[in-house]
Amino acid sequence: MDTDRDILVSGGGIAGPALAHWLRRHGFNPTVVERAPGPRPGGQAVDLRGAGRTVVERMGLMERVRDRCVEQRGIALVDRHGRLSARMPVELFEGEGIVSEIEILRGDLADLLLDATGGVEHLWDDTVTALDEDADGVTVTFENAPARRFALVIGADGLHSAVRRLAFGPEQDHYRPLGGYHAWFTVHDPALARDLDSWFLMYNAPGGLVAGARPGRLPGEVKASLGFRSAPLAHDRRDTAAHKRLLAERFTGAGWEVDRLLAGMRTADDFAFDSFGQIRLDHYSRGRVALLGDAGYSPSPLTGLGTSLALVGAYLLAGELATARSDFRTAFTRYEDLMRPYVAQAQELPPGGLNGYAPDSALMIRLRAASMRWMGRWPLRNLLAAQFAKADAIDLPDYPVPAHSG
Repeated sequence: MDTDRDILVSGGGIAGPALAHWLRRHGFNPTVVERAPGPRPGGQAVDLRGAGRTVVERMGLMERVRDRCVEQRGIALVDRHGRLSARMPVELFEGEGIVSEIEILRGDLADLLLDATGGVEHLWDDTVTALDEDADGVTVTFENAPARRFALVIGADGLHSAVRRLAFGPEQDHYRPLGGYHAWFTVHDPALARDLDSWFLMYNAPGGLVAGARPGRLPGEVKASLGFRSAPLAHDRRDTAAHKRLLAERFTGAGWEVDRLLAGMRTADDFAFDSFGQIRLDHYSRGRVALLGDAGYSPSPLTGLGTSLALVGAYLLAGELATARSDFRTAFTRYEDLMRPYVAQAQELPPGGLNGYAPDSALMIRLRAASMRWMGRWPLRNLLAAQFAKADAIDLPDYPVPAHSG
């Protein structure tokens, strides 16, 4: 059987479905494998800005994205009693690209991208366990499904990519910790949702503790976040119960609405916990295997640019594979040449980095609030504008798409 157009995409979040969409439109036959038993619900709001937004427009999804946008008036800092200490309203930066016009919950965006892969085969509740590459293709062994042959394998399976580990070596060789951990989950609390009044509220406590609550799309829904500074911890990243205990130990009694968020966390069914870190690789491909999105170049959530990198990378990788026809080596080289400058500037942390996100003393917390109050003025306004201008710091090629494509 001719398999030179068969491509395995590992990962069913943002990057994987976006790539599958473009591969299918260019005449390839993608298959998506995802460890989860189905589409992952929930998730925090993500910014759709710059070149990432352009990719979504070229996919024809912008109208549907707008229908699922989350209303957010801006970001505000509160003290332990809930009093406002600083705020950054959306209208302060309208027209300057600093505050994203499009904010959508990660799960909603993933659903729309999945719909856009119509006709693509999905292997749910499965993962890649071995790759055996030869001159003509790759034999892929799965945890559950029978082994199969593919021309190429693309790892779009996130920060802890199984494909990257198999093809590029242990995670610790490529992962750069930034000194903290974070969790996201959904709390169903109508009273708290009303109190938010469409603001994203953030609270800092000494010791590098950060709590956040932002509006969800559904009535009574609050998207909560907890983060803390820490040296690397020895933990099982799949032990959700242990993660919740850790957060309860660190945050109980921290002030503001933190105890209320912890109560909601205990029953949250979309809880996610991970470290702040980046993936740094010398190359994004090895042989017939290439990496995409967080698997290849995670910038960390601190930058707000992970979604843009995933969408742009998917568009470029599929387009270069189509342009190069069967010459995957040329396609992979061109993909990396286009992406690497975009990735390099996206991985530059915003001013203050983790210290700016999670100050560790009462004095630094007060200084952070003061800096936010100055965000609308020079020079901080220019620094903030430069951070988010990175999302558009690439010229996207126009790749011809066959007229018959879906």
